[in-house]
Amino acid sequence: MNIVVAIKQIPNLTDELEINSEGTGLDHDAVQYVLNEFDEHAIEEAVLTKESAGGSVTVIGVDTTGELNEALHTALAKGADKAAKVTGDYPRGTDSHTQAKLLADAIKGLAPEVVFAGVQAADDRDGQMGPMLAAHLGMPYVGVVTGVTASGGKIIVHKEYAGGVMAEFEVTLPAVIGVQAAHQPPRYAPVSKIRQIAKTAKADELSGGEAAGAGSTVRRMFKPEAAGHAEMWGDNADEVAEKIAGLLRDKGLLK
Repeated sequence: MNIVVAIKQIPNLTDELEINSEGTGLDHDAVQYVLNEFDEHAIEEAVLTKESAGGSVTVIGVDTTGELNEALHTALAKGADKAAKVTGDYPRGTDSHTQAKLLADAIKGLAPEVVFAGVQAADDRDGQMGPMLAAHLGMPYVGVVTGVTASGGKIIVHKEYAGGVMAEFEVTLPAVIGVQAAHQPPRYAPVSKIRQIAKTAKADELSGGEAAGAGSTVRRMFKPEAAGHAEMWGDNADEVAEKIAGLLRDKGLLK
C-alpha cells in the first residue's frame, strides 16, 4: 500500500509568542517551529498500517522554516520509508490553505492509495489540512479517526463523534484520513538513531505548483489582558474557614 503522510510545522506553544509590529499576526522570526502534535499521531498510524498491510510510507511537508529536515528525519527513525519536502520561496507562517494546495500538487505525483494528516493544528483558524487536501486531490475525507485497518483495497476507519460515540466506516481508496489519535501512542525515536539517519538520508525536493491564498485574513491581534489575580491563604484551617465565610458574607451569599 502506497501511504503518504502530510505534515506541517506550527509555533511552539510553550514559548512566549510575540506579535509582529503591524499587530496582524505572530512575529514568525521570533518563533520556534515544531511538528504539529496530531501529525505525530498520523505518522504513527501510517507506520502501523504499513506494518499490518505492507507497503511504504512517505512523509511530506512544506519547508517554510528551513528546519523541516529534523521532523522528516524523526519520521524516518520512527518507521517511514521515504521523506520529501516542497521547497520554494515560502515565508515562515505560511497559512494552511496555501500549504494544502502546495502539498496536494506534490502528492498527486506520488500516486498514494491513502493520505494521512493530523485532524487539526494549533494554528488553524479557518480550516484543517485534511479536508483541504482532500478537496484539491478529489478524494473522499474522513476525520477524527482513532484507528485504521486496511484490507483488500479498502480501509476500515474508526471515527469519534461528540460525547464519545464511535462509528466504523468502510472507505474505498484512494482517500484522505484525518487522524485524531493513533492506535497506540507515537513511538519514541532515539536521538542517536535520528542523528544517524540525518547523516545519510536525503529528502526528495518537490515542486508544489501554484500557491493558493488564505481563506481569511487577520486585521488585528492582541495579547490577552490580565483580568485578575489569585490570593493565597495560609494553612490554618480555622483562619481559612473564617476568611471563606467572610468572603461569602461580603458577596451577599451568607446572612
